[in-house]
Amino acid sequence: MRFALLTTVVAIGALACGKKGSDQTNTNQMQSAPPAAPASGGAAATSGPVVEVKMTGNGSTKASFEPNSITIPAGATVRFTNVSGGPHNITFWSDSLPSGGAAALQAGMKNTVDNLSGPFLTQPNETYEVSFANAPKGTYKGFCTPHLTLGMKMTIKVQ
Repeated sequence: MRFALLTTVVAIGALACGKKGSDQTNTNQMQSAPPAAPASGGAAATSGPVVEVKMTGNGSTKASFEPNSITIPAGATVRFTNVSGGPHNITFWSDSLPSGGAAALQAGMKNTVDNLSGPFLTQPNETYEVSFANAPKGTYKGFCTPHLTLGMKMTIKVQ
């Protein structure tokens, strides 16, 4: 009798878990679709070129942006890629930006963790894009928050 009851409970539980699993799959597929729409309407909508910047380091004694100084045309997007030594992010010093630069950057930085501060990239090959659409020409100085003391800084010149 106990064996039959236990078998029935396990079978019902398996069916319930199976049902929940397929519900989660559908939910995940639905949740995946909406973020794709804003991304295509956000940073991907910029018509300028994409400039790659690697974020490297060993996690404790050295960290850098490669290259640490770039010149981009107005309207370009900078794609930051965590290569090694993360977590990394990009944060801009607000007092180093040209007039109107902070508002343009804030509009071009999705999923920020703070004002002018991008999210932490923790996985290798994880990327974060900053759009310089409508950004005024000038110099933009930034740094990686966790690795500022290791000198992980960069300069972006918008022409």
